[in-house]
Amino acid sequence: MARTKTNDAPGLFDRDPAARAAWLRAEIARHERLYYVENRPEISDREFDRLHRELQDLEAQHPELRTGDSPTQRVGSELSGGFQTVPHRRAMLSLDNTYSAEDVREFDRRVRKLLGGEQPEYCVELKIDGTAISLWYENGSFVRGLTRGDGMSGEDITGNLRTIRQIPLRLPGHDVPPFVELRGEAYLPRSEFSRLNREREEAGLDPFVNPRNAAAGTLKLLDPKVVAARRLRFFVHTPGTWEGLAFARHSEFLDAALKWGLPVVPARAVCKDIDEVLAYIDVWDRKRRDFDFDTDGMVVKVDRLDQQARLGTTAKSPRYAMAYKYKPEEVETEVLDIEVQVGKTGVLTPVARFRPVFVSGTTVTYASLHNQDEIDRKDVRIGDTVAIEKAGEIIPQVVRVVKEKRPAGAQPFRLPDRCPACQGPTSRREGEVALRCTNARCPGRYRARIVHFASRACMDIEDLGEKLVDRMIAAGLLQNPADLYDLTLEQLRSLERMGEKSAQNLLDRLDASKRQDLARLLAALNIPHVGTRNAELLAEHFETLEKLRAATAEEIAQVPGVGPIMARAIVDFFADPQERELVERLVKAGLNTHSTRAAARKAAAASGGAFAGKTFVLTGTLTKFTREQAEAAIKDRGGQCSGSVSKKTDYVLAGEKAGSKLTKAQSLGVKVIDESDFERMLAGDDPVNRADT
Repeated sequence: MARTKTNDAPGLFDRDPAARAAWLRAEIARHERLYYVENRPEISDREFDRLHRELQDLEAQHPELRTGDSPTQRVGSELSGGFQTVPHRRAMLSLDNTYSAEDVREFDRRVRKLLGGEQPEYCVELKIDGTAISLWYENGSFVRGLTRGDGMSGEDITGNLRTIRQIPLRLPGHDVPPFVELRGEAYLPRSEFSRLNREREEAGLDPFVNPRNAAAGTLKLLDPKVVAARRLRFFVHTPGTWEGLAFARHSEFLDAALKWGLPVVPARAVCKDIDEVLAYIDVWDRKRRDFDFDTDGMVVKVDRLDQQARLGTTAKSPRYAMAYKYKPEEVETEVLDIEVQVGKTGVLTPVARFRPVFVSGTTVTYASLHNQDEIDRKDVRIGDTVAIEKAGEIIPQVVRVVKEKRPAGAQPFRLPDRCPACQGPTSRREGEVALRCTNARCPGRYRARIVHFASRACMDIEDLGEKLVDRMIAAGLLQNPADLYDLTLEQLRSLERMGEKSAQNLLDRLDASKRQDLARLLAALNIPHVGTRNAELLAEHFETLEKLRAATAEEIAQVPGVGPIMARAIVDFFADPQERELVERLVKAGLNTHSTRAAARKAAAASGGAFAGKTFVLTGTLTKFTREQAEAAIKDRGGQCSGSVSKKTDYVLAGEKAGSKLTKAQSLGVKVIDESDFERMLAGDDPVNRADT
């Protein structure tokens, strides 16, 4: 911050600490907005820090003056209990994507047809490549922040979002609404991404893959102090729900958000027709890389909110909006080598190592070539010049070989007959393209399995990357995931480039991982055919690891979404002596073996949750929810779902083209609700019961 000194009204509040504290809170919030949102600071960093310290001292002397929206409360203590799942007041849907101008025109034709020939105006905005979040403000105070989650419910990350200085803890002015939900993207600036990766590499940790993944992972950390040090930023782009407001247009909402002190997507315009939309898209294809944040396209929205309401939504996406994705940047580089990696199931994966090249915001040094068939199809050879791009501007991939630049003598590449990690034989299963190491005790498998166990989708052990795993394996500290929980501070400090602070941080992360939900543990165990979604189904159904281990294949196959092949694989996994020993060691180490979601649903039912004791039957095609989302919302509130209608059914949620279940419900006198009724019930209002009174 720079330039002029603030007018702090000396002596004005000497005899009134409460008034002084209120003035300091407002003044600090004003300067945060000037610096982080409007980019026009008025005071120096030293002067800003002086104001902040004065408020801290004042609140220490008078604890009763400390408020929840005080700037001193941005960074809280570690979240020992993890994140609570909270239902969204309105589903957070995703956008349909397109990559061609003709698809944009088709979107316009479809919109005009649904509007009966009306020509809408469109609000066009840069699409920020971050992670979606929802902010709740009550009477101007920031009270809750959620992740997108599954669209129906998100995780409460309020403590972490309070560390983002672009997010005001209190909306300024006297005309703020009683309640407003603001949706947007939290992101990591490119400059901060580079800084963090330099620090991680100096500490011997694996660098983050890209800014979006880094931002998403940061928001799920349990220590707000670490989140604050990552320096995330934020843009508003969409309203969720609100009270006491009367906006006619989406663009009016963005103007209001800016007035409330929130940063709004910087490149936006209202276009009168689709030709203007395409012209604006073309302009920003050339200019978008000048920003310090990643973008991957433009979002096109019908501007008038009444037209948005008439257009409605499908099960997954709004009909009034779409995302145009820019063609990925394509660059050329040289293949320096093709390495073969061994995965957790023994699959051999060829990886092309490149001469480093900058693509779509980051330096790329490698890309997977997937399997021998893919290598043969593209004819990739060591020494070739290849064109590469990032799929979705995230995952590097080889597009094609520039064969006119192929060096003389370049030879076709073949995957080895022997595993590079253990020299055991390799084979290809009938009907598969993958080549596998047949040695069940292959150390390459152990390495991949430990990395998988620690990954963000599984146990989410933040500081445990591939390079550190390699160093611990080389030092004889690791052979399987259970060894992680036997590590000591002395062992870790003995590793090269591992200081005491880094070692203690890793031990703290390992301890925190013990509290992860059963679903994450099941996904981390590497049970054949069991991914994250099936792990959630199994955890919710059996509730404890002990019950799942004791179940027969027939009992497991009864879980919706789990078939006989997966069921048999699960039984065989727990019957394997080596796997059984691993699981028992993890249990002995103190890892959680219970489903917190199942427990929460039982608690909701027992304590009289919104749907406690109610049985729902879903029929027909839902347009605002997927079937899974609707069922999850019911169960999270203590209700049950059934596949058939009976006299014991409380509600039938009927979508489009409802059939025999609707007919039976009507004949039995069961209450039938539509999706609008269901949305109101999710918000805490039962329109059916209200209508009966």
